[in-house]
Amino acid sequence: MPIADPMPPTIPDKPNSEETRTPAIPPPGKPVRIADDGTHTLLIGGFWITLVGLLLLLLTETVFGGIGIDGARSNAGWIALVFALMTVPFGVMLLVLGIAKWLRKRRLRRHST
Repeated sequence: MPIADPMPPTIPDKPNSEETRTPAIPPPGKPVRIADDGTHTLLIGGFWITLVGLLLLLLTETVFGGIGIDGARSNAGWIALVFALMTVPFGVMLLVLGIAKWLRKRRLRRHST
């Protein structure tokens, strides 16, 4: 036995009432709201990942014994170096993508008004 919806959706009395009609073009001077496309998340994530990678490189050089011709001089240095070499390029890639999306969003917002 199917369960009936206790609150059926309301249907406007007139098919072209104000509730159902949306303007095709926004009024001039009013800012156009563009949907969230993850730009902010990319920028924040890229910033923090890059910052952690650079911090790991700094720790490898100072606290964990430095980097010689054959690589890091301690086990902790090797681990920090490997993580830094993974996080810095990935974080920079996220930052570049976030900046490109931010510039595109800014251009779309400017040309839509």
